[in-house]
Amino acid sequence: MGWAALEQWGDDVARIEPLAGGVANDVWSVRLNGHLAVGRLGARSDADLAWETGLLQHLDREGLIVPLPILTRDGRLFAEGLVVMTYVEGGPPETDGDWRRVADTLRQLHRLTRGWPQRPGWRSSTELLHAETGTKIDLGAMPPEGVARCRAAWTRLVGRRTCVVHGNPHNPGNVRMTADRVALIDWDESHVDVPDLDLVLPHNAAGLDHPAYDIAAQASAAWDAAVCWDDEHAVKRLAEVRPV
Repeated sequence: MGWAALEQWGDDVARIEPLAGGVANDVWSVRLNGHLAVGRLGARSDADLAWETGLLQHLDREGLIVPLPILTRDGRLFAEGLVVMTYVEGGPPETDGDWRRVADTLRQLHRLTRGWPQRPGWRSSTELLHAETGTKIDLGAMPPEGVARCRAAWTRLVGRRTCVVHGNPHNPGNVRMTADRVALIDWDESHVDVPDLDLVLPHNAAGLDHPAYDIAAQASAAWDAAVCWDDEHAVKRLAEVRPV
């Protein structure tokens, strides 16, 4: 059905222009009843979209600033793979202090989602110690030596409490800041995992000590390599993971 599904949000709705950052999805600015919004069209399953939109509603209720799903005319959170969300104003983090505020927001996310169920079809980094696949990850497509390096990095996370991780908060484009609040957008990579994966930020803004930062950085590089394999970025990230 594609973008024709947009009519399910009403009569006064139209696409405006494509937005940057839509790799796995087609993302556009949308005018809805005279207000600016964001539409995201992709191939995610209904179960996947229900998990993500339910998470965003929960975080909004708890006071985090996130894109909030806008209901269709008949009260649904999404339709035919399309989600329409509120537009979040702000700019990217620029200073050390900005990134420390991002780290504080991420830790709040982690506190609010302890014990959260896993995103349908996904696996955490430590689950991939014994599994080959999970949504975008297929370890069978990677060189065996690379898989061994990734798993060695993830082994250092075993036994830690899990929660929802944003998945890509170190990308400045996924943060919208103003003087009085920090918002996280683009939750397409969010899933349940060890919070360390979110805390490898510019300037070590999360304030991790050297051993903790090394564990988190190695695990994060391994995750990026596996989830993107085998594009140029993934190859570069795998090179950062130490040999076994």
